[in-house]
Amino acid sequence: MINKRVARIGFIGLGLMGSRFTWRLHSSDWSIQEWNRSTGPAKSLARDGVVITPSIANLVADSNVILSCLANDEAVHSVYFDNSGVFSSARPGTIILEMSTISPELSRFLHKQAADRGVELLDLAVSGSTPAVEAGTVTLLAGGDQNTFKKRTSIYESVAKQWFLIGPGSSGIMMKLVVNLLGIGMQAIGEAVSLEEHLRIDRNVLLDVLSKTTVIPPGFLGKLRKIKDDNYSPEFPLRLMSKDMDLVIEAATSQVRIYPRPE
Repeated sequence: MINKRVARIGFIGLGLMGSRFTWRLHSSDWSIQEWNRSTGPAKSLARDGVVITPSIANLVADSNVILSCLANDEAVHSVYFDNSGVFSSARPGTIILEMSTISPELSRFLHKQAADRGVELLDLAVSGSTPAVEAGTVTLLAGGDQNTFKKRTSIYESVAKQWFLIGPGSSGIMMKLVVNLLGIGMQAIGEAVSLEEHLRIDRNVLLDVLSKTTVIPPGFLGKLRKIKDDNYSPEFPLRLMSKDMDLVIEAATSQVRIYPRPE
């Protein structure tokens, strides 16, 4: 178990998810510092007392636990493998929790490079959008060593409602792609509301009834409430969902499997 009194967390990435994870960890009294490519998103966190480091190398040198939550493969590859990236400075025994939604291929490469350097790495994919991060109700999907996974529970407790070890390295990110595929249900809700308009069904009646049917899972109830309030503010950018769907298609057509199929 990681002790708050001795842990020094370095968090990389201040996007929609990363900034909220950083705030939760800071609010939970973890010693945390942050690095982000652009300085703008760091200003509000800096005002609240989060230390912003000038470089990845500085962050890695001053941290024994590193978390990263980045937008795509390109950002993750750059942060970890550039000359001044994470792997250029990480010491043996460093713990890395990589939370980005990336390709299984890149995730496997990260695991291999970490193992070669004596670094403990988990892919720790996140199921849940920004309101869930703020509320601490996300689900974490991990891939990696079981002992490494169990020892990080105190961090999970500060940011998530539940956490699962799916299997060996890269299993967490693969499970995340399976989960995100179900996001197409959001499109079905949009089509249903469009059909309601065409058929001239009362909007409030439609949404109230839909929320009580078996076809609407609990996670979609919040979407129905937002529609009822004419609130269409995004909780997850379309560009990132498009990226995730591309990863799903690539994974579905890949011949690489971790688990053998039964004969």
